[in-house]
Amino acid sequence: MQSEKEPYVVIVGGGFGGLWAARALARSRVRVTLVDRVNHHLFQPLLYQVATAGLSMPDIAAPLRHILRRQRNATVLLGDVESIDRDARRLRCADGSEIAYDYLIVASGARHAYFGNDHWAAHAPGLKTLDDALLIRRRVLTAFERAEAETDPARRAAWLNFVVIGGGPTGVELAGTLAEIARHTLRREFRRVDPAAARVLLVEAGPRVLSALPESLSEKAAAQLRRLGVEVHTGRAVSAVDADGIALGDERIAARTVLWAAGVAASPLGRSLGVPLDRAGRVLVEDDLSVPGHPEIFVVGDLASRHQDGKPVPGVAPAAKQMGTHAAKAILARLAGRPAAPFRYHDVGSLATIGRMAAVADLGRVRLSGLVAWWFWLLIHILFLIGFRSRLIVLINWSWSYWTYQRHARIIVGSDRSDAKPPA
Repeated sequence: MQSEKEPYVVIVGGGFGGLWAARALARSRVRVTLVDRVNHHLFQPLLYQVATAGLSMPDIAAPLRHILRRQRNATVLLGDVESIDRDARRLRCADGSEIAYDYLIVASGARHAYFGNDHWAAHAPGLKTLDDALLIRRRVLTAFERAEAETDPARRAAWLNFVVIGGGPTGVELAGTLAEIARHTLRREFRRVDPAAARVLLVEAGPRVLSALPESLSEKAAAQLRRLGVEVHTGRAVSAVDADGIALGDERIAARTVLWAAGVAASPLGRSLGVPLDRAGRVLVEDDLSVPGHPEIFVVGDLASRHQDGKPVPGVAPAAKQMGTHAAKAILARLAGRPAAPFRYHDVGSLATIGRMAAVADLGRVRLSGLVAWWFWLLIHILFLIGFRSRLIVLINWSWSYWTYQRHARIIVGSDRSDAKPPA
């Protein structure tokens, strides 16, 4: 049993930053409580595979209690933290309960950002959680079913138009996979409609897709997308989104399935700290990732705003893992009476998959594209999954999909208003 006199570290968020922080404290004489609104850790880089029916939820998610079951000093609580009282050193949860702490690590991540157009969310869901993935999967698969039943050519075309807004990694991965589903996975399964006739449009307001990568890789990614059948529109901002489609300036595109991958905003929990934030709502942390004026509070992952060598530390999984580990070590240094070292992000490169045998990879001096990049992407993602079972199941599923183009999780469950067929 842990002694009540041992320092109490509370971690908000069981994503990469929070989980890696908890693990880094495993052999320390501290009490650790990990609080999250869901009971699982999610391997978010593969979330789009659940959304596009390639993988099931347990393939990329695991219960937090199971992951930390052998860590004797760690407790997991299911709770929704709404605010932080930094002076009283207390967290307030949605159910009215409070949690006191000696040290706090905030790793509550990010949410979708619609740039002031929050009403678009009902018509263009984003992809951050398992619930989001199941909603997108339902809408995509239902669209083909509605097209099969539709007799009006215009309405049928709207069901077969898929628009992905945002040309970052998530948008590119979604668009490429949707094109493969339409042209290969669903082949010969419908009688009244040809799924290959579906249009997949990727819309990016900036001048190129995957803008965080070198321009040469962006161009190769766009070329690979086009070979898959994706219509790539760059330099065009969406001006309206509704249940019937989108507007690109004066052009109207009828589409019953619109997916949002254009932007994220920091968790609102950062505002309750009462410290300076950047324009995206991220906390401007000190060099050691602590909050200005409160060395007992650390912010990591997507909620932290940290620059290095004149560039922002990217909001990617490797950065969150490194931040979480560093925050844990900083707490241990303070407990030992030592100053905490400044955080230094070690860039391990960037990867994006586009489709079967199509990907790009920026590894610093080495840049890959096509089949080699795809195999590298596949290997890295399997290695980084938590647990042998997940790695084995994902490897088997991907091997099957590679040879057959089949996606085993094509089950439609639940419903929402956007799925309903409009009256004829």
